[in-house]
Amino acid sequence: MRDLATEFESERGRLLAVARRMLGSRSEAEDAVQETWLRYAGALADPAARAEIRDLPAWLTTACARICLDVLRSARVRREAYPGQWLPEPEVRPLDSRPAPDGYAPDPAERAVRADQVGTALLVVLERLAPEQRVALVLHDVFAVPFAGVADVLGTTEGAARQLASRARRAVTAPDAPRHSADPAEQRRVIEAFVAATESGELDALVRVLAPDVVLLGDSGGHFPSARRPVVGADQVGRFTLGLFGRAGRYTHRVLSRLVLVDGVPGLQMETVHSDGRPIRLITAFAVDHGRITGIFNQLNPEKLADLPPLGDDDTWPPHW
Repeated sequence: MRDLATEFESERGRLLAVARRMLGSRSEAEDAVQETWLRYAGALADPAARAEIRDLPAWLTTACARICLDVLRSARVRREAYPGQWLPEPEVRPLDSRPAPDGYAPDPAERAVRADQVGTALLVVLERLAPEQRVALVLHDVFAVPFAGVADVLGTTEGAARQLASRARRAVTAPDAPRHSADPAEQRRVIEAFVAATESGELDALVRVLAPDVVLLGDSGGHFPSARRPVVGADQVGRFTLGLFGRAGRYTHRVLSRLVLVDGVPGLQMETVHSDGRPIRLITAFAVDHGRITGIFNQLNPEKLADLPPLGDDDTWPPHW
């Protein structure tokens, strides 16, 4: 069992990356990886059975993907009953932390979708896909699994797997999908301009930072007031944002804020107190393309923010740059 555990642990990080992108939830991804371990230990405890596995990473990826597919199919029903808009649990790290190896496909063509849609923006767009499309896209375009392997996971033909990935690709790159092409330096500049515009309270200044087709999504899980439908368009998003962020410096209670990495991309972490005395924690992720914000994703569901790193007294609003 010690040898089995060592072999599995060497693959855990990549399996978590696969499951996170398929499921959009870190807790569900961790559960899927744990279930993969149980299947692995049960199936391969026999040395003879273990000897038949020639490509352990491929075997584990297939097992994990099948588990994720089952979760996705059941999650559709649960999310239809979700109160308001749904956003993934953000993965928040300090701004200066280095990203962990992610096991992405090395071929530039296969990485094209990830290059255009990263972080929270990618996870949000993936929610548009049917479970089989999402699995096909993530396995092939992001993690370079051959279509024969994708077909094995989905229980279909190689040709059908190609079709599923193709349809998913079109959905991910559709004109109304939030575009993201900014590098970290550009992302920080745009966020700084966004904060300055909200602090000024001038709608025209804020609209200049927003793309004409910008979309804003907010997930409170029913715990706090939030828009139940996406807010679309620079003017509408600007007015909504001034109502939310523009009050940050005028709350009765102190507002704390910090620039952080949200799903690997610079974003904002904030804390304050609701008018009824409840603490509010907020993670805001951004999609940025050609110097303008194309997507704003506000996560304030406390059930999805339980593991946030705490803010300190020096983390004032507006955030330090």
